[in-house]
Amino acid sequence: MTLFFRRCYDLAMTESTHPRPASEPFDDVAAAERLTQARDSLLREVGKVIVGQEEVIEQLLIALFSEGHCLFIGVPGLGKTLLVRTLARCLDLQFSRIQFTPDLMPADITGTDIIQVDSATGERSYQFMTGPIFANIVLADEINRTPPKTQSALLQAMQERHVTAGGRSYHLPPPFFVLATQNPIEQEGTYPLPEAQLDRFMLSVHLDYPSEEEERTIVATTTSNHEPDVHKVMSGEEALRLQRVVRQVPVSEDALSYAVRLARATRPPSPDSPGFVKEWVTWGAGPRASQSMILGAKARALLSGRLAASRDDVAQLALPVLRHRMIPSFAAEADGIDTLEIINRLLETVPRE
Repeated sequence: MTLFFRRCYDLAMTESTHPRPASEPFDDVAAAERLTQARDSLLREVGKVIVGQEEVIEQLLIALFSEGHCLFIGVPGLGKTLLVRTLARCLDLQFSRIQFTPDLMPADITGTDIIQVDSATGERSYQFMTGPIFANIVLADEINRTPPKTQSALLQAMQERHVTAGGRSYHLPPPFFVLATQNPIEQEGTYPLPEAQLDRFMLSVHLDYPSEEEERTIVATTTSNHEPDVHKVMSGEEALRLQRVVRQVPVSEDALSYAVRLARATRPPSPDSPGFVKEWVTWGAGPRASQSMILGAKARALLSGRLAASRDDVAQLALPVLRHRMIPSFAAEADGIDTLEIINRLLETVPRE
């Protein structure tokens, strides 16, 4: 198995005549093999509960091992909560679900100081009671249904990985992974996330309706006495180690340049952007997009059993990385053009060489 990984590494790095060296020598081949094996085991265990959605599960794993967060888009009833809870069980991580509502306050998420009275002495003191955000995997359900002040509390914790209360900082338990859902229907009374806050999410993962055969399987299994036996695949400590391993994965200079070209091509003022972007895009992706494509490409490479990220890995990450970071223009809306079509045209237009 180790020889196979080494050959994959050599093949990927010959993609460029000037390969970009890793920040550290990549020598933890055993960890790379473990991540590939874990991917297969995770897909098998999650598949006991979730029918289909292999691409969605892979994108969640890419974000998790890249230390990123996901924006989950899908209509109700597609099993988003069940999927995330099952993934947490497989990784032996603490799971928390927060239902966002218009009256939810920041302290309801982060926690608050409460007064405790010592029964023996009568002395009073403040004690911090942690909120539901103090978990490893947090599902923020319908984040666009709560006011901006509460949204900001979550997004600040996502970025800084700690919360502040009473002048003290409390670190969130690693690994820390947030999946925020948005309901694409029933938009009345919602508070859509501003573009600057959407940019905090590494990937935008979209769930679609299952196929007819998949839906038959879902209905048959969920209306019977069948109880799937989901097994633990790895521990939280091992997941943290694999997150560090992902950052050591080398990436060729060609793959790095391709990610930068894709991000720059989304910006209408840029001389590198094609004509259809200047017409159909009001605002493009920032540097965090190219960073996310490279980090995601590294994780995807390891999950696929390769020791170096390639241009193909970058191309596969372009859609979930870019679609929530671009604002279509009025001309695009009038022509019936969405970000999916714009990104697909970019993948056809931007040279990989």
